[in-house]
Amino acid sequence: MKSFPTPLTPDEEKYYIQRYTEGDLEAKHILIERNLRLVAHVIKKYQYLDDEQEDLISIGTIGLIKAIVTFNPDKGNRLAAYASKCVENEILMHLRSKKKTSKEISLYEPIGTDKEGNEIKLYDIIETDDDDVPEKIHLKQNIQKLYTKVENELSQREKLVLKMRYGLYGGEEYTQREIARQLGISRSYVSRIEKSAVEKLRKFFQ
Repeated sequence: MKSFPTPLTPDEEKYYIQRYTEGDLEAKHILIERNLRLVAHVIKKYQYLDDEQEDLISIGTIGLIKAIVTFNPDKGNRLAAYASKCVENEILMHLRSKKKTSKEISLYEPIGTDKEGNEIKLYDIIETDDDDVPEKIHLKQNIQKLYTKVENELSQREKLVLKMRYGLYGGEEYTQREIARQLGISRSYVSRIEKSAVEKLRKFFQ
């Protein structure tokens, strides 16, 4: 963090915030630059992620800018405390967005069991005899085909259960029990709907 400018003192912070509220854009830039160390501090807890630290710094800086633009000194808070929350929120938004995107192309999540009790994954729906499938199939085309079949081949209830159960289209994932509660039906009925829908889809990918 030695490459980042030193933080502002409380008096300096107050001075530049006042200047910025009066329309001084240079004061805004100073507030951003002198709080970059704070961004680096917040992202330290996310060092386990695959994201490049430079990317997280950029994302966190967006949160910092939002904090400076929306900060209200009349509430008695220090800018650093408020900005820390904004920076973390921006990073969490980024991570949630990544998670949704990954769901849309992940075919390896467990989605239930077959009659023999073997675990079924969404990928099983598009299984082929090719041992090198992960490298050779056109994944995006198959996903689009899957979604098309979901829309065209399933009943409204089957579509709803699959979307809720597997988080399709980047949606939330729910347990069978949660779906049953929301739809007002039994968990075993949800399970039957789920298995029936998977079997309908499987035939289009064999």
